[in-house]
Amino acid sequence: MTSSENGPHTPGTSTPAVASTSGRRISARIAGIAESATLAVDSKAKALKAAGRPVIGFGAGEPDFPTPDYIVQAALDAARDTRNHRYTPAAGLPELRSAIAAKTARDSGYQVEASQVLVTNGGKQAVFEAFAVLLDPGDEVLLPAPYWTTYPEAITLAGGVPVPVVTDESQGYLATIEQLDAARTPRTKVLLMCSPSNPTGAVYSPEQIREIGRWAYENGLWVVTDEIYEHLTYDGVRSASIPVEVPELADRCLVLNGVAKTYAMTGWRVGWLIGPPDVVKAATNFHSHLTGNVCNIAQRAALAAVSGDLSAVEQMRQAFDRRRRTIVELLSEVPGFTCPTPKGAFYAFPSVKGALGRVIRGRRPTTSAELAELILDEVEVAAVPGEAFGTPGYLRFSYALSDEDLVEGVTRVQKLLAEASS
Repeated sequence: MTSSENGPHTPGTSTPAVASTSGRRISARIAGIAESATLAVDSKAKALKAAGRPVIGFGAGEPDFPTPDYIVQAALDAARDTRNHRYTPAAGLPELRSAIAAKTARDSGYQVEASQVLVTNGGKQAVFEAFAVLLDPGDEVLLPAPYWTTYPEAITLAGGVPVPVVTDESQGYLATIEQLDAARTPRTKVLLMCSPSNPTGAVYSPEQIREIGRWAYENGLWVVTDEIYEHLTYDGVRSASIPVEVPELADRCLVLNGVAKTYAMTGWRVGWLIGPPDVVKAATNFHSHLTGNVCNIAQRAALAAVSGDLSAVEQMRQAFDRRRRTIVELLSEVPGFTCPTPKGAFYAFPSVKGALGRVIRGRRPTTSAELAELILDEVEVAAVPGEAFGTPGYLRFSYALSDEDLVEGVTRVQKLLAEASS
């Protein structure tokens, strides 16, 4: 319908929405975004639970522990302090930025100034702002796969092009220099790293981090490194930070982190971005228009978290380690599953290719997405299919749930898959 067909408009009256010249109601940029698969699975599981179904959810990457009491108390105190009822600096509370810089030096050995820290609304905002600042239209980002579902969406929203570098269980889900180099083109600007990894739990060794960091430096690439699972490693494995292992890369490196996983603070929504001063200033300018400041109460809670010791974190890590060993043992006994032992985070990422194409209760799933749907329908266990992470043929099981639910949930899957026939 043209504007003339709408008829004259009288001021003060409503006017029917007129479609854009392209005919789209939703912009192509936003319409192209896929829903977060992990949150979608978790939402469906919670809805079924609310309806009284005995669903066990392995979908969300969310610790099942409460936020430590001393952090909650800091938030209660902050809520009563009228200073926190007003706007504060967009880049974050100065004392929190300083504390994050100190925590970074303590935990990874990376020495930065408070001015190099931008506090964000959770790790997801840090991811998006990193790519929004670095990428121009058409710039390519090397993205080792399996990858966290948000990465390619954030890259695309920023105008970039995600270039998956696919790994599998035979290589421990770790990308090699040869793979990265084969994927590099004249348009490549950024390499994204996540170690420990979501969704696989893989951890690059310090030697591998050095090798990859030097390769990136020699090829003039930026590195965005997501270190949010830095404290969740097992079997004596150590998480290494790229700008520490390759100091010459620091001027082209952004470190992303947050309090969500380490301190069981997923709902508090506090993350951060660390980088060269000019990049952080540009990101702060963007941030000032996008959100203003992060909630002051949550920032005060985060200040207590990063300023405190790691005793509560260690207790959670030990529980995750116990569950990790249990879930790997149980998943390895599921017919058609092959489950490598994760070295970090709180995810198991078994290959389920051996279970595909077989008849299970009258259905023959041929993809991991179909298998995940069948498992949820038949035994009310929710896992995230590998399609969400750029690698069909796998399922992600978070073991950030109680020991009892973990055993019960995987046992249900074992029994279901035992019924499969060719």
